[in-house]
Amino acid sequence: MTLYSKIEGTGKPLLILHGFFGMSDNWKTLGTQYATLGYEVHMLDLRNHGRSFHSDEFNYEVMVQDMVDYCQEHQLKNIDIIGHSMGGKVAMLLAVEHPDLINKLIVADIGPKYYAPHHQDILAGLNAVDFSKKPSRTEVDTIVAQHIPDFGTRQFLMKSLYWQTPEQLAFRFNLTVFNKEIEQIGTALPENAHFDKPTLFIRGGNSKYIKDEDWAGIEQHFPKAVLETIPNVGHWLHAENPKMFFEITSRFLI
Repeated sequence: MTLYSKIEGTGKPLLILHGFFGMSDNWKTLGTQYATLGYEVHMLDLRNHGRSFHSDEFNYEVMVQDMVDYCQEHQLKNIDIIGHSMGGKVAMLLAVEHPDLINKLIVADIGPKYYAPHHQDILAGLNAVDFSKKPSRTEVDTIVAQHIPDFGTRQFLMKSLYWQTPEQLAFRFNLTVFNKEIEQIGTALPENAHFDKPTLFIRGGNSKYIKDEDWAGIEQHFPKAVLETIPNVGHWLHAENPKMFFEITSRFLI
């Protein structure tokens, strides 16, 4: 089964992978900007997200295979890749398992280490919605807000809300599988995994996902890695300061 993607521009291939609960739409503005640099930008929906297929299988190995299949189908070689959060984990594993496929790797606000499950509030909020009662968008937001008070996080999640039929809302992502496979999201990169090409890690200054003490572990996997920090932003750094995100990543890519 093929992943859904939005493709902008022509030139050298650049793949963009969203994070957990995200979709290609989150990267629409930045994707258009990268296209102006001479890239054919592929913004993908990973399995169980956005408009891509739903599957009971959900782990990094199968998501990497999806990427390999996608690149073969679109005849993409020597690609640059940007992955945010969960998408960054997919990009890292793709790079270490298929280094010949990747030219430059950008990982946004995630490291190769193990992360304990920490999406419980988000899952509780999403699971609280009973779509059989045919709630409106406002009603869905009100229900989710009882578990997720942060407006920005809710706004991000609501982007996956759509009209399944003229009177029935639903989430595009596969919440049933997320509930079952939540442990998979935090999986660490294999201990002996290496990628020896240019790699950029970029983190939010207010985010705790990449700590200073994580750097030694990152360099073991990615000896050519560099780290940049965007001040005063959290985990959704590309949405909070897209201008600086674009400047830093462009400098690294070109």
